[in-house]
Amino acid sequence: MIALIMGAGISLVFTMATMPVFIRLLTKKQYGQVVRDDGPTSHAIKSGTPTMGGVIIVLAVILSYFLTHGILTLMGRATSGVTASGLLALLLFAGMGLVGFLDDFIKIAKKRSLGLRAWEKIVLQAAVGIAFAVLALNFPNAQGLTPASTAISFVRDTNIDLAFAGPLAGLILFVLWSNLIVTGTTNGVNLTDGLDGLAAGVSIMVFGAYTLIGIWQNNQACGLPTSGNVCYTVRDPMDLALLGAILCGALIGFLWWNAKPAKIFMGDTGSLAIGGAVAAFAILSRTQLLLVVLAGLFVMIALSVIIQVGFFKLSGGKRVFKMAPLQHHFELSGWAEENVVVRFWILGGLFVAAGMGIFYSEWVVGL
Repeated sequence: MIALIMGAGISLVFTMATMPVFIRLLTKKQYGQVVRDDGPTSHAIKSGTPTMGGVIIVLAVILSYFLTHGILTLMGRATSGVTASGLLALLLFAGMGLVGFLDDFIKIAKKRSLGLRAWEKIVLQAAVGIAFAVLALNFPNAQGLTPASTAISFVRDTNIDLAFAGPLAGLILFVLWSNLIVTGTTNGVNLTDGLDGLAAGVSIMVFGAYTLIGIWQNNQACGLPTSGNVCYTVRDPMDLALLGAILCGALIGFLWWNAKPAKIFMGDTGSLAIGGAVAAFAILSRTQLLLVVLAGLFVMIALSVIIQVGFFKLSGGKRVFKMAPLQHHFELSGWAEENVVVRFWILGGLFVAAGMGIFYSEWVVGL
């Protein structure tokens, strides 16, 4: 437990301390947000606000992870040290963050609201996602557990195995399934990041939930005398819990500067990195389908865009919402930005609570 407190504390202090320096640097270089023309008119005032705050979030998480493990080793408290699951989660997190950084930098350099071309972003995200998926099926531990498996998971692996047609087919299907999860989460977080503090606040709740899930899976791991009748076959649950705590600390530090009126935005650097981390937790903790509930707010907002675009095309120009994503519909309905954010935080918290309730109830029923 000391590792979780230490990791979260380091990332929180790092983000809180370096963010104002980063804001001054971006302001000096005039690296400000270019607000989309098709967004709410009330957002025009946000034009020029420094962006790419995700850079500090990514640096804080990576630094805190390795520094925490290093300190624990020096203290003689290290148990397993850096793990394959932790490194793979960082790979997807940082890799998606790099794609987002390129997107943000092009927007800033060319003073436009669009960065990478759609096909460029798809190719880069696919490259990171494929590398993650392939590597996640390797690196077995002493018990033969790999970070991920080809089985579809809910709160644990189910009997639906993508390798039913053989190892090669299983690999291909898992890569496709994994990339579907990654695409869904990165787009969900990216679409949610439209109001000051919204995406960061909800993400803190989701990563907090995965921190608790990792602790529980570690205490109920298969093979332990205390695991009882119901146990979990997750390779490195405690290291994932550490990473979840570190992400919470970094995002709390960022939220201090991102709360309305935001002094800095996370940009695609932050939203894509966070989405990648959420996907990594779902895959590596074997809770893929539970993610739909835990990250329900991201799902709801992404669905609002799909519904809006689909209905617009099918109806010949009619709309379901005044504007998509969903948070902008409520802004145009007269809600103040602060009200939308807090109420969506409440919804996000309810989704997380429901997900944790399902996770715990499954364990209780299985006893």
